[in-house]
Parts: sequence; structure tokens; C-alpha cells
Amino acid sequence: MKRIMAVVFVALLVSGPAFAQAPHFENLFNGRDLSGWTNINGNPDTWAWRDGLVVTTGQPIGVMCTDKMYENFVLHVEWMHLVAGGNSGVFLWSNAAPGKNRLPDGIEVQMLDLEWVKLNARNGVEPPIAYVHGELFGVGGVKIVADNPRGERSMSFENRVLGKNQWNTYDVVAVDGVVKLAVNGKFVNGISQSARRKGYLCLEAEGSEIHFRNVRLLELPPGMATPEQTAPAR
Repeated sequence: MKRIMAVVFVALLVSGPAFAQAPHFENLFNGRDLSGWTNINGNPDTWAWRDGLVVTTGQPIGVMCTDKMYENFVLHVEWMHLVAGGNSGVFLWSNAAPGKNRLPDGIEVQMLDLEWVKLNARNGVEPPIAYVHGELFGVGGVKIVADNPRGERSMSFENRVLGKNQWNTYDVVAVDGVVKLAVNGKFVNGISQSARRKGYLCLEAEGSEIHFRNVRLLELPPGMATPEQTAPAR
């Protein structure tokens, strides 16, 4: 967390007078319900607020998105899969419009359970272990440059994700087309030159139950996102 806040501090220094007041993290959920978010293409019971947690059944595949667009920010989110091999993620700078496989465009921050690898082995060959923890990639035609390429995706340099029924923490710094991801307290992945630099945040339902908590965001001063780099308003 110290490294994460150091990055934020540098961002605030270069922003100068853009911050007239001391910055603070805001809770993206009000502690009572899902106000401020929109269920884009799920069933009425796909998303719920339960005992201080955001819970999705994962069915059907789809997303829930913020009602507000964000450009430069630091996002903190804690998540826990309840099912072996569970699949989910958070979309940054998204258009919040269902596309291929019912998912929107944007930059996806992957959230996969560790057992996904074994459960998705084909002919005895397991997918690369990197695929389970914090991959970053463009979705729906959004182009990026990967820090640590695995095809068109960027894979983490170190696997720090814990298994099902254990909480994981992602801290995401997103500034002017650059994204850096810290997993459980250490930066392990990043992308740059994103073609999309302003849009909605989306939580993903993709087949199985996952819980989210402490979803907080520090909004940073605006950058240089052009209309072409900004998602269409819903």
C-alpha cells in the first residue's frame, strides 16, 4: 500500500492547483444498496447488496456499471470467489454496452480463481498459470500496449492471488491511458497507450458467485482524453 500511495502522491504533485481540497477515497457503494450503479444486462437477482457485500450469482453473463464516467483514478476493490474456477473481472473506461459474449468494451482487469487452470485443461495440457491472476487486456477493439505481453494481453510478473473463499485485494492506478495493477499489496502488471481513457467502471458476472467489498475510488485530476478516447455516454 505504501508504494501505491507513493504513486498517487506523485500524481497529485504534478497536478498542482487542480486539487483545491485534500483528496479522499469515496465509497462507490453507499452501504445500503446498489444505488449509483446500473444492472446492464443481468436478471433482477443477478446483483444484490447483502451484509455489506456486493454479491453476484454470475448468471447470466453480463455487467453492472457505475452511473458516472471516470478518467484518471485509483481504484481499490476486494473480491472473493465462492466457486472453484470462478471467473470475473472489473472493466475500466468502458462503454457499458453489451457486445460479444454479453460483455462491454474497455480494459478488463481479470479475476479468476486459481483452480480455473486445472478445470480448463485440454488434452492434459493446462493453460499458462499467468492467466489466472490479474491479466490486463483490451476488450471490444480497445487497443493497448502490454508491459508483459502474452499475445495481446499483459500477464502479471508474479502470481499473488489467493484461492476461493479467501479475499484478494486489487489496487488499480489508471492515468492518461496507463494502468498499473497491484495484487495483494504489490504492483505486478501494467499496460500503456490505451485507446480508451475515459468511461464507466463495470463489475462482471461471468458464470459463478463472487463477492466484492470495500470498492473505493480516488478520483484524480482530469487528463487529456479526447472525444475519440472517451466512451459514448449512456
